[in-house]
Amino acid sequence: MGQEKKNQTWVNEFILLGLSSDWGTQVSLFVLILAMYLVTFVGNSLILLLIRQDSRLHTPMYFFLSVLSLVDLCYANSIAPQMLAHLLSAKKSIPFYSCVLQFYVSLALGGSEFFLLGAMAYDRYVAVCHPLHYTVIMHEGLCLRLATGCLVAGFTNSLMETIITFRLPLCYNVINHFACETLAVLRLACGDISFNKIMVAVSGFLVLMLPCSLVLFSYAYIVAAILRIRSMQGRSKAFGTCASHLTVVCMCFGASIFTYLGPRSASSVEEEKMVALFYALVAPMLNPLIYSLRNKEVMAALWKVLEKFG
Repeated sequence: MGQEKKNQTWVNEFILLGLSSDWGTQVSLFVLILAMYLVTFVGNSLILLLIRQDSRLHTPMYFFLSVLSLVDLCYANSIAPQMLAHLLSAKKSIPFYSCVLQFYVSLALGGSEFFLLGAMAYDRYVAVCHPLHYTVIMHEGLCLRLATGCLVAGFTNSLMETIITFRLPLCYNVINHFACETLAVLRLACGDISFNKIMVAVSGFLVLMLPCSLVLFSYAYIVAAILRIRSMQGRSKAFGTCASHLTVVCMCFGASIFTYLGPRSASSVEEEKMVALFYALVAPMLNPLIYSLRNKEVMAALWKVLEKFG
């Protein structure tokens, strides 16, 4: 205990090692990440604009999609600008309280997204399994409560994790990551972090496994309902309303479960960076593309907007 206190230092800033120390690689990564960030920003902003402008998209499904796009946009903004600045900087430092804020906001938005995907699965379940009562069940009040509940759950979980993580005594200030991320920050701590590991596992169960279970149950009923449809055209149409959401679910849940609930290995640190990059930038970039390119209503709204400026 005495040695622990002796080693403990007050940290007023952190040094982020990033993805690479090679200058040429950093420049290449800067170009790649800048392109991804611009596509993310334009794609999600366009989704928000289209849903707001086209009255045909004022339905529960597109309401949840607009909230998801807003979360993705904020999520990318919490990570990408700092990454881009550090890729062209000699000193990759971040003040202590900026690190805490980034930790809290990115974790909160990530958690909120998983809960939103669960709410969107419930919306698809009602649409496919109870189509005649869809507008009655998924009324505006319920949609607002579900979206608000998802955000509150995500931000509350993040607040808990942020408090217990940054109350730990820290012996180092060099983070082997490109952002202030849970597992990377925990490696800086002195002493026993078993309680924190338990809380990360509990948080992972609540934020990942509960929404994932809701998705699985919803799609079990959806598949059963689709199989009862006699015509192939009807089956195709019913499945088409769920395909985009299911694609996004597989991407987001798969990457995060692999990171936080998967087995540890010697290469875990580098794997964590790659997976973190995926759900911080790649997934928010792909989400609007998946929902727009696979959705005739969104594409129709896009062409309608383009015609106004054409």
